[in-house]
Amino acid sequence: MHALHVLLPVFGIFIPALILPGPDFVAVVRSSLTRGTRGGLLTTMGVTTGLGLYATLSLLGLSAVLVEYQWLTWTVRVLGGAYLIYLGIRLLRAKPAALDADDVPRGPMKGNALVFGFLVTLTNPKAIVLFASVFATAVTASTPGWLMVLMIALVMASSLIWYTIVSLFMSSAPVMRRFTRARHWIERAAGVSFVLIGGRILADAGRPVGA
Repeated sequence: MHALHVLLPVFGIFIPALILPGPDFVAVVRSSLTRGTRGGLLTTMGVTTGLGLYATLSLLGLSAVLVEYQWLTWTVRVLGGAYLIYLGIRLLRAKPAALDADDVPRGPMKGNALVFGFLVTLTNPKAIVLFASVFATAVTASTPGWLMVLMIALVMASSLIWYTIVSLFMSSAPVMRRFTRARHWIERAAGVSFVLIGGRILADAGRPVGA
């Protein structure tokens, strides 16, 4: 039950954020269109590796901070919760827009597709901030190591599954048109999720680290 209490809010944020079209999404689509399915799958592996690295750094960093300097828990939670609410409000106010391939750095398109996906993820500065915000609601000084490993594994598995689907199906024009039409409603749903969970983080900001 404790594990579910941790995992549900974390992935209630991460899954909508993963599905929202952004640099990683566009990178996979571009590789699928220009290099075929194999290129899209290699870019998917690169993106997944980058997200796994960010998740690992965020979890290890937060857990170390909370163990050594527990007074920073309040700061981490307040900043993380406020950032999620800010993102949620932006998504709720966003107007419908088409996907733009220029939203992602060009990168070494003639080079290794796996490296391309990895670099696109690493050069997205919002990724590390989002991970820190996500884990701010879950990580405490008493969070067991096995649960953190499970969280990292689930982050990578979710990314691998979603972007594999993207590389296999969403590079086709009809599917992309349908997804573009649904994008606005996906953003609204994600916005509501971000605001609610961000509010919860702020409400729990003063909770003792080990609670």
